[in-house]
Amino acid sequence: MSCPASTDALPRFWRDPALPFIEARSVADGRKVCYAPHAHATFSVGAVIAGSCDYVNGIQRQRISQGCVVMMNPQVVHACNPVEGQPWSYVMLYIDPQWLGALQHTLGMSAGGTFVPFASILSPAPELFSGVTGLYACLIDPLLANAIKQEKVRAFFTALQGHLAAAPVDEEPLQALRRAAAFIQRHCTEALTLDDISAEAGVSSSYLIRAFKRHFGLTPHAYLVNRRIQHSQRALREGRSLSDVALEAGFADQAHFQRTFKRHLAATPGQYRD
Repeated sequence: MSCPASTDALPRFWRDPALPFIEARSVADGRKVCYAPHAHATFSVGAVIAGSCDYVNGIQRQRISQGCVVMMNPQVVHACNPVEGQPWSYVMLYIDPQWLGALQHTLGMSAGGTFVPFASILSPAPELFSGVTGLYACLIDPLLANAIKQEKVRAFFTALQGHLAAAPVDEEPLQALRRAAAFIQRHCTEALTLDDISAEAGVSSSYLIRAFKRHFGLTPHAYLVNRRIQHSQRALREGRSLSDVALEAGFADQAHFQRTFKRHLAATPGQYRD
């Protein structure tokens, strides 16, 4: 189905060097905003402003609508995509897990200050919806002082913590899979092969593919590509050129980087950077 061209379909990103621990995004017309399954290094929370979408988080899949708030823990595979022919819009907030872990520590929820994942992935609570949308409006307000914005961020995530209560989301991953994921993270910009990853994990390639996909929701190769996208996001936030970022992140060329980035973030690298 074709959709009318509109600037409302373009993603809007907000960042401020004075508040480096949080980033925001909004899309007013999401009918053509489609994501491949992906993960973020951040904790993500968002609100559906209008319409409906199909929401995937880990192994859970459901249709959600206006008023719903979604939560995605760091490195958990997820996607929100439009229902064919139906408009929808949303806002998202991405928070540094180290910052959030420090806040959890002050609230007595994390003994060492390490981020503790949330068990909930979805909430229809009106107070959370108004909290997400209100914080987004606060962040993009050019007239509001950064000190006020920072206090609003802290107040919202304190309230979110109290509403949801943090808890481990699953059992300790298998050590072999943890070794494989850590190895990919350390060497994501290099030309890794499946044999390289399997050797580091100490398991066969066939076992690694099956077990890795079952645990992380992505194959080792897809996880590698996702890590490269995360690496490129950090470089783009520094204002680097697209060609330099593509090469540094391990992509064959800029065109491949552009296509892959857009599949993962439903925005071009240039839109994200600028």
